Amino acid sequence: MSFADSLESVKGFDLSDLDFNNAGSWPAPIKIICCIILISIVMGAVYWFDIKDLDLELETKQTEEIDLRKQFEGKAAQVSNLEEYKAQMVEMEKTFGDLLKQLPSDTEVPGLLEDISSIGSLSGLELSSIDLRSEVSKEFYVELPIDIKVQGGYHDLASFVSGVAGLSRIVTLHDFTIKSGKEGEALSMDIQAKTYRYNAGGAK
Repeated sequence: MSFADSLESVKGFDLSDLDFNNAGSWPAPIKIICCIILISIVMGAVYWFDIKDLDLELETKQTEEIDLRKQFEGKAAQVSNLEEYKAQMVEMEKTFGDLLKQLPSDTEVPGLLEDISSIGSLSGLELSSIDLRSEVSKEFYVELPIDIKVQGGYHDLASFVSGVAGLSRIVTLHDFTIKSGKEGEALSMDIQAKTYRYNAGGAK
């Protein structure tokens, strides 16, 4: 049968006459069209159920690759600066050690109180009282508050504050109040000093 005859048979063919149980008797063009449709359906299903998932997986892998490249570049930069980091660590440990040396131990507290009293006398102040408060434990250090009460002139008070703040050990000043006395009387100042010591048991 020629191609022209096949076309003529298609023109006279009614789709309602299709018998799927006797597909071998269908005209050749109908068979080709059905095969094309069937192949298209199969390829579409393969793409939807398989290739599409592979595309999504590929996109995920590409994103992971970008993240890994960034991590690699960051780690490479850290490795290239490793010696510099080591030098900084040594310097930080030395600085930390120097700071610890400024923190008085329990046995040095009496000496600190003597230093504060001496600064008060040299500043021309009258030291009314100096009282130790209970220690306050923090994570890395222990805080020791010291309540101080002195009397004297305005400039003498300023000299005292400057002298205590300039001690070689770490001492901070807090919560001061200054009251004026009667005419001709000295000023009265209440101030709290805090000193610190390293809390070896608190550092983990």
